[in-house]
Amino acid sequence: MVDDKEKNMKCLTFFLMLPETVKNRSKKSSKKTNTSSSSGGSKLPPVCYEIITLKTKKKKKMAADIFPRKKPANSSSTTVQQYHQQNLSNNNLIPAPNWQGLYPTIRERNAVMFNNDLMADVHFVVGPPGGTQRLPGHKYVLAVGSSVFHAMFYGELAEDKDEIRIPDVEPAAFLAMLKYIYCDEIDLAADTVLATLYAAKKYIVPHLARACVNFLETSLSAKNACVLLSQSCLFEEPDLTQRCWEVIDAQAELALKSEGFCDIDFQTLESILRRETLNAKEIVVFEAALNWAEVECQRQDLALSIENKRKVLGKALYLIRIPTMALDDFANGAAQSGVLTLNETNDIFLWYTAAKKPELQFVSKARKGLVPQRCHRFQSCAYRSNQWRYRGRCDSIQFAVDKRVFIAGFGLYGSSCGSAEYSAKIELKRQGVVLGQNLSKYFSDGSSNTFPVWFEYPVQIEPDTFYTASVVLDGNELSYFGQEGMTEVQCGKVTVQFQCSSDSTNGTGVQGGQIPELIFYA
Repeated sequence: MVDDKEKNMKCLTFFLMLPETVKNRSKKSSKKTNTSSSSGGSKLPPVCYEIITLKTKKKKKMAADIFPRKKPANSSSTTVQQYHQQNLSNNNLIPAPNWQGLYPTIRERNAVMFNNDLMADVHFVVGPPGGTQRLPGHKYVLAVGSSVFHAMFYGELAEDKDEIRIPDVEPAAFLAMLKYIYCDEIDLAADTVLATLYAAKKYIVPHLARACVNFLETSLSAKNACVLLSQSCLFEEPDLTQRCWEVIDAQAELALKSEGFCDIDFQTLESILRRETLNAKEIVVFEAALNWAEVECQRQDLALSIENKRKVLGKALYLIRIPTMALDDFANGAAQSGVLTLNETNDIFLWYTAAKKPELQFVSKARKGLVPQRCHRFQSCAYRSNQWRYRGRCDSIQFAVDKRVFIAGFGLYGSSCGSAEYSAKIELKRQGVVLGQNLSKYFSDGSSNTFPVWFEYPVQIEPDTFYTASVVLDGNELSYFGQEGMTEVQCGKVTVQFQCSSDSTNGTGVQGGQIPELIFYA
């Protein structure tokens, strides 16, 4: 009797510790059992579990972070990160009995199944011959995550195969897709994001595909813009294509000189050479096309000869606007490259010099390029009454924009007492890191106008981040200076904010001083 009482007390204590919802369900369940015992049994109502965002030691982007819906009411400190790391390299069975009880949410339990042979009912042989990897899968989970997998396993034409070969997807990309499907976690890397985008497109996993595109847009630069342009056209991503063109147009010379330019396909090469707004010297375009032709010869197993370079370029050669080059660039570059025939070289020389110009197959109209915009931050300027002096000190200002732009240079004031020449060292920094600098000279005619000083290449500026613009001037100390400065300026579709910089040692600030203009492409 004592033992029975102790057991009853323990059961009662356990029952009292349960949450109210569970106790209510238990009561309802007992009532149903009593009332329906004559009908042969009863069923407990299903318990709905809320998906809880996992907390891991290493911060990972979750799908819910990138595509927020409803914020969960609670959070769990339980993690399955150890299983993620183990299962990425090998297929682990769960040794512990009742492992399901270790994880309170369905997402955590699904995550344990990621790349795990436990209960796997299908296997994928992923990758090209010689580089394959065998990965386990669970049809139900995969079908819930992808309509392609649903049709593959449960559709009218479904085939009951234990092993499926996927030679056109990289194993790392396939694993990244599975990780999203099983764990609701997006884990992207620069070297696999394109392959992951391909996998997401192939198996129609739209949220993962969107995350890949967002990743590519944020990592877009002149170095990879041409390659991403080629891929964005292949994947039919117009927004990414437009962003690529913005970078290629503004930083054309950097993009054309990048290694990635030589990896593009012929169709993308033609589209770049046709580009009217390409902001580059034509000799740079010509040299980039020859570099591409050299790599293309290697891809086609052709000898590296001038004839073969011209052969692989084909009609794209005539998209290069050779007649618009500076005469020196043509004479010392294109004319001596050997790619042009003697007749073409002769006709182009006549084009430069003769009154009656010959007909050319090459486009003879110069590209329009991009028109720079100027953001002027002062409402007035002054002189003489309070002269602005330099003596090697630094004038500096901080600024931020609300859209991605490309800073091409600064507009600076000049002498207030007649014409004078200045030497200007301009610099652009972000959090102390120099992004661009140049040392050049400009001539001031004694007016209150601003005079442009350019960087060698435009510098890409990301939105909502403060950058520091600096200049050190050497020349006539008596110069104009700005007054009635504005903290915010609307320039076209771009809003620019200004604030004082601690680097400024010559008095320039928001209200007055030097660096009256930012010159940029947008």
